[in-house]
Formats: sequence, C-alpha cells, structure tokens
Amino acid sequence: MRAALAILVVMALVVVSLNPRRADFAWFLQLRRPPWLTFEPLIPLIWLLIYGCFFVSALLVWTASGRWDLMAGYLLLLVLVQSYTWLICRTRRLDSGTAVGFIGWVWGIALTIAVARVSAVGWLLLVPYLLWSPVGTFVTWQMQRLNR
Repeated sequence: MRAALAILVVMALVVVSLNPRRADFAWFLQLRRPPWLTFEPLIPLIWLLIYGCFFVSALLVWTASGRWDLMAGYLLLLVLVQSYTWLICRTRRLDSGTAVGFIGWVWGIALTIAVARVSAVGWLLLVPYLLWSPVGTFVTWQMQRLNR
C-alpha cells in the first residue's frame, strides 16, 4: 500500500510540476492541426489510460523486484512524457516536442526491455505507450509543417 501511494504521489508531483501555464497552453490550442486528426478529443483519455498503465506497471515491478534503478527509469520516462507539452508550450516550438517525443519513445523501449526481465505484465503495460508515442510525435511533426 505504501509503494502504491508513493508511486502515485511522485507521478502527481511530476504532472503538476510539468504542466504548461494556461497562457502557454492557449497558444498551443490555437495551432493548426492536420485534417485527419479527428480523434483529438480522445487524446486526454488515451493519456489517462497510459498513465494508469505506467502506475500499475511500476507497482508490479516494485513489488516483484524492489529495484530503485527501474523506478528511476519509470521516473525518467514520466518526466520525458510530461515535458513534451510543457516544452512545446514553454518554447513555442513544436520541434522541441518532436525531439522529446522521440527520446521518450526510445527510453520507453529500453525500460520495457529491462522490465520484461522482472514482470511479464509490467512490460505489457508499457506497450500502449510504445504504440501511442509515435502517433503523438507524428502529429507534432505534421503540426510543425502546418504552422510554419
């Protein structure tokens, strides 16, 4: 129970700390998007699901191994994921998001490989992020082209 609470608190702190300011996010919302991006209203729900998967995966891995290095890996992944929008909004440069999105995906692959040695379910719970992250990076790349 303590581990679950600790993981949840750390996740909440990262999310709150790396949340863009309202004015910066308003800039992001006014950018043009690709016409095929019809599922944009679902994106917050997709991320909520992915963050839930991160939480359960980290808890399973901690329970199975108690390894701090893997917890640090989850923390780094969460910081990369959460800094995506924050960095775009802060710098007002979409290419920043594209780079962070790609780095996060590569780190996600590395973490998934490490987690697979510890927990079969834990690594499977990282797969939704590995599948979704390239979509987000591609959308950002497309937005770069539309908003030059």
